[in-house]
Amino acid sequence: MPAMRRTVMMAMLGLPLGPPAWALDLGMLSQTDASGGLKEALNQGAAHAVETLGREGGFMDNPKVRIALPGWLEKAEPLLRMAGRGKALDQLVLTMNRAAEAAVPEARTLLQGAVKQMTVTDARNILSGGDDSVTRFFRGKTEQELTQRLLPLVRQHTDRLAVASQYNKLAGQAAASGLLKPEDAQIEHHVTQQALDGLYQMIAEQEKTIRRNPMEAAGSLARKVFGAL
Repeated sequence: MPAMRRTVMMAMLGLPLGPPAWALDLGMLSQTDASGGLKEALNQGAAHAVETLGREGGFMDNPKVRIALPGWLEKAEPLLRMAGRGKALDQLVLTMNRAAEAAVPEARTLLQGAVKQMTVTDARNILSGGDDSVTRFFRGKTEQELTQRLLPLVRQHTDRLAVASQYNKLAGQAAASGLLKPEDAQIEHHVTQQALDGLYQMIAEQEKTIRRNPMEAAGSLARKVFGAL
C-alpha cells in the first residue's frame, strides 16, 4: 500500500500515525532522562521483589525461589525419610523459607541506596548489558552488606529449630574433615545466600518484563528509556 494511502487510512481509523511517544531512539535521550528512567525501573523492580518475597509464602510458595535443603542433605533425604526423619526435614525446609521471608524486607533500604548512588557508567552498563545486567549491578553494590544484615535475622529463626542445630553440628564435623565446604557448614549461611539469589532473580525477572514491554514500567521516564532500547 502506498505510503500516502496508508497514512490516510490510519488517520480515518483513528490509529496512531507513528511510533508511541516512548518509542524513541536511545541516542535522542538526554543523559539525565536515561539515568532517571533507569532509576525508576530499578526502584520498581527492587520494590516488587521485596514485596513479593518479604511476606508469608513469598519463598515457600514460589517454586522458582523456594529454598531447598543444602545439597549434601538433599542427597541423603530419601534415606532420612525412610528412617522416619521426614517430618523434621519438612520443618527445616519450612523454617528456612520463613526465615528468608522475614529477612528480605531488610534489603529495601540498601537496594534503594544503590539505585540512588548509581553512576553514569553503571547506567550505561545496565542499558547495554544482557538480561543479567541488573542482577550484576545489585550484587556488586549490595551483596556483601546484605549478607551481613540478613544473616542475624535468619539465625533468629533457624536457632529455634533443633534439627537446624543438629545440621550445624554434623556439617561442622564434615567441614573439619574436609568433606564439606566451610560455607556450607551452617544452615543460616545457606539460607541467607539462597534468599539473596532469589531476591536478585526476582529483580531480574521484573527487568525482563519491562524490557519486553516498556509500558509495564511504572514511571514515564522508564517507559521512554526502555521503549528506546
